Parts: sequence; C-alpha cells; structure tokens
Amino acid sequence: MISNQNLQNAIDGLKGLLRKDIVVLDREGKLAATTDVEGALPPANFVASVMQSPAENQLIQGHQYFKVTDSGIPEYVLVVAGDDEESFRMGKLAAFHVQSLMAAYKERYDRDNFIKNLLLDNLLLVDIHNRAKKLRIENDLRRVVFLVETQLDADMNAIEVLRGIFPDRQKDFVTAVDESSIILVKELDEREGTEEIEQIANVIVDTLTTEAMNHAYVAIGTVVNDLQSVSSSYKEARLAQEVGKIFEEEKHIVNYERLGIGRLIYQLPLPLCRIFINEMLQGFSIDDIDEELFATVTKFFENDLNVSEASRELFIHRNTLVYRLDKLQKMTRLDLRKFTDAITFKITLMVNRYMQYRER
Repeated sequence: MISNQNLQNAIDGLKGLLRKDIVVLDREGKLAATTDVEGALPPANFVASVMQSPAENQLIQGHQYFKVTDSGIPEYVLVVAGDDEESFRMGKLAAFHVQSLMAAYKERYDRDNFIKNLLLDNLLLVDIHNRAKKLRIENDLRRVVFLVETQLDADMNAIEVLRGIFPDRQKDFVTAVDESSIILVKELDEREGTEEIEQIANVIVDTLTTEAMNHAYVAIGTVVNDLQSVSSSYKEARLAQEVGKIFEEEKHIVNYERLGIGRLIYQLPLPLCRIFINEMLQGFSIDDIDEELFATVTKFFENDLNVSEASRELFIHRNTLVYRLDKLQKMTRLDLRKFTDAITFKITLMVNRYMQYRER
C-alpha cells in the first residue's frame, strides 16, 4: 500500500496544477493526506456513506466526494470543495491520479516480492519464467547483485535514495531484505565489466553517505546472464560480505571476484584451522606479538617485503626494521624476508583471524 507520505507528495503536486485543495481520507475516515491544513475534516458519516454507496462520487454539502479503489475495493475517499462542474472535473482528475499511483505501487510491490523470492530460491524454474513474463521482466540479460549494508530508518530513506540513483524500475530492482540490508539487482550492458561495477558501488557508498547520512558497506556478486542465476549472485555477495568483514575490514566495498585466498580460508573447518596453527606456530600465539611488532609486519607486507620502503613509511631506520624482523624470526622460526616464510606467516595470520571471528 502506498504510504501517507507518498500520498501527501502526490496531492501537493496536484494542488500546484489544479489550484484546488485536496483532502484524502482512509476507509475509516482518518486523514491520510491534505493540502488544506486549516480546513475541518468532513464528518465520518459522510465518508462511510461514500464508501458504502455504489456510486463512484457524491456531492454532499458543497463538497465533491470521490471513491479511490484498489481492485474494486474502496481504499480512500478524496474530497474537493465546490459544487460546480470545474470542481467535479478537478476532483475526478485527482482521484484518477491517486488511483493510478496506487496501481503503480502495487505493481512495484509485486515486483519486489518476485525479486525477493527469486533471491531466496523460493521459485520453481517454470514460475520464474511465468511471473517474469507477467511482470514484464526480461530473462536473458546480464545482471549483478549488490548487497548494501546500511542503517534503515522508519522512513526507509536509504532505499528511496538508492531508487533515486537507479530510477529505471523496468531494469534495476531495489528492495530491502532485513533491517540493515538492501539489495540492488542491476542490469548491465555488454561493455560494463569489473571496473564499471565497482564504480557503481562507489557511487552507492558516496551517495548514501552524503544524502542519507548513512555509512554503507557494499558487497558485490558475480555477473549472471539469466534470472534463475540471480540467486547465485546474491549468495556470492553474501559470502563476499562475510569474508570482507574478516579479512578486509578497512574496506567499504568488497567484490566476490577479488576475495582471493580469504575465500578459500573461509571454507575451511575450524578443526583443520587449529591443526594448521599448531603445526605452524608450535605453541606460540599470535597474541604474543606486541602492537609495535604487528604494525611493522603489516607495513612490511603492504610494501611487498621491501625493507627500505617499509622502514620509510614507518619512519624508522632500516636497521630497526631488520631488528624487529629478527625478533619475530626468533619467536616463530619464520624469516619474513624469504618469500616462502612470508607467505606462510601471512596465511597463518589470516587463518588465526578467521578462527577468532568464528569463535566469537
């Protein structure tokens, strides 16, 4: 059902065109929207009379009353002051506009339900094709799923902001899946690849930050070529979201295709991880590494094992960095200046982080 806020926006626009105040009441006679903020509400029995009458409109005490129906069932009564022909025409036009708006929102609701069921694998293949055809959604198109984690308020501002970025509702679908996640199913053309997809994610993060005042975290699935595969892209975005929070927590955008070794580690069972940690460290704990030494190792990896570059960025002498690496070697028996030892220790750190995440 259309919200009262959207209904208010609609009649505000109509007043600007028709130069008439409009009042919309729900089936119980309660005010849904009005442009006549100082006007008195019509008596409840007038509203009941219009709702129960087989006539589409009535003239009662100098006011035009119009029923607004949904599938033949009265949902609203629209009221325009005046008993002349012009007031009738204006009211009829306003009622038609509100009814068309309701139909459009109902169709979007149906499309949202279809997309949600599609993402959750709740549809048979034959149902996918039949319902897509009924809703005028093409099947064989390139699409990708963006999973946007952000704060959703009562007015769903974040969703409306996203729908403003991607207004073509025949091609792109924006829907909420829970209290903190929004799904964007985006249609792509043949020229759009990984770089363009990540640029779209950047636009989402930047726009939500500036317009909705919300921090956003975006996970991206892989590109699929038909509707039945959209759920796979969604599952990959979900996996990217989880893996990214473990291994790339400083990033706001994570792409399933760029997860690298983190995706492999995420699939490992915890008992196997414990065996690996024990074999690599033989009783030594990652927690025994102090903050200074850990920061040194991190910067050393970021600079591709380049001692000079890492020491420069840490603002320390080269020999100080070498001393710290020697200290770590005594603790772990791994010399990070050697590629094999470095990659072993890097994987060990990632496995340890994964275990901590799983054991929370």
